[in-house]
This record gives sequence, structure tokens and C-alpha cells, in this order.
Amino acid sequence: MATKKKAAKKAAPKKAAKKAAPKKAAPKKAAKKAAPKKAAPKKKSARKPNAAFMKPLTPSAVLADVIGNKAVPRTEIIKKIWDYIKKNKLQDQKNKRMINADAKLKALFAGKAQISMFDLAKIVGKNVS
Repeated sequence: MATKKKAAKKAAPKKAAKKAAPKKAAPKKAAKKAAPKKAAPKKKSARKPNAAFMKPLTPSAVLADVIGNKAVPRTEIIKKIWDYIKKNKLQDQKNKRMINADAKLKALFAGKAQISMFDLAKIVGKNVS
């Protein structure tokens, strides 16, 4: 009897992987062609800057050594400080988020030799009026 069971197991057909029959392309329905609608041109309004950022601020004496003593908006102050940093290659080479101080910036950074670029806004806030 043992031989019949083994034979029965062998005789069972293996499941064959069915290949998917290629689908025929469905006939395309005739689409109704409507006259193309012209979209009204959108008026893109110019983005208005925040008035607080555009208000001219007077730099302190220490900050004036770096950017000049003319009253300029906060955004321009940050740009001028970054121009000074890049011109004098004061951005740390290994960690680009850190700014190394030279003689002028050390006075601005309250005696610190190095600060994070994220502290720059705080420093500007303390040195303008």
C-alpha cells in the first residue's frame, strides 16, 4: 500500500503558471470635440514684502564697522554681513554652519571666536535701533 500512496503523490499534476493572454486594445470611442476654452489669464499679484522687514534700521557703532553707518532694512543688513563673511572667507570650512570671527566680527559677536549662522539674526537684533 505504501507504494500506491507514493505513486499517487507523483501522479498529481503540477500547477502550471498560466501566461496571460495578450489583451486586445479596446476600440476607441469617438470623443466629442468641444471648442477649446480659453482660460482667462490670471493676474499674478506681486508679493508684498512685510513692512517690518523694509523699515530702515540704524546700525550700532560695532555693526557699522562691518556694514557701514547708513540706515538700511534688516534684510540688507544680513546680506551685507554675509557679503563680508564670504569676502573674507570667514565661514568654517569643515562645518559650513559656523562663522569664524575676525577682529571686527569678534566685537560684534560679543567676544566669541565662532558663532552659528542661526545666531546671526539675534546678534543683528541686538545691534540695531
